[in-house]
Amino acid sequence: MDKKTGAQNANIVVDAPKQLAKDAEWLLRRCTKPNQREYLKIVQAVVMGFLVMGFVGYFTKLIHIPINNIIVGGA
Repeated sequence: MDKKTGAQNANIVVDAPKQLAKDAEWLLRRCTKPNQREYLKIVQAVVMGFLVMGFVGYFTKLIHIPINNIIVGGA
């Protein structure tokens, strides 16, 4: 088993956040704001997702209410 000194352990603990900060800075430099066309596509996808999930939830509830009433007996 390789024993590390306290200084080596400290370097490992310090290097990890430095690497994270370096990677985060690189990512932020690479990111660009979407143009209007890209933004509208994103908005359209989000709206479609909300609509689909809403309809799925509505129809699931619509199907389960009568089944639950049959099982419980309207109590």
